Amino acid sequence: MIIGLPHYLIVAAVLFSLGIICVVSRRNAIGLLMGVELILNSANINLVAFARYVESGISGQVFALFVIVLAAAEAAVAMAIVMAIYRHLRNIDTAAAVNLKE
Repeated sequence: MIIGLPHYLIVAAVLFSLGIICVVSRRNAIGLLMGVELILNSANINLVAFARYVESGISGQVFALFVIVLAAAEAAVAMAIVMAIYRHLRNIDTAAAVNLKE
């Protein structure tokens, strides 16, 4: 069996679906971050797969590197926010963080 573009797209769609389910169903901030990372990884799989199978040059791989850098920056900022919320509330439940705007 030859692995082609549709196989990569199916894997990316499954990862994206799992990420969306994780973001929608979790109340924990760490679970939300994991869901966002799954979504970004599915985008990376799509970018690299299309760069490989569609003759578009190296632009898909360059965009994938940008997404990896964006994911690292997002994780660092989000973890700093989660740590600040935990220090203030002693809880990382996202429903409890709504009270911070008051």
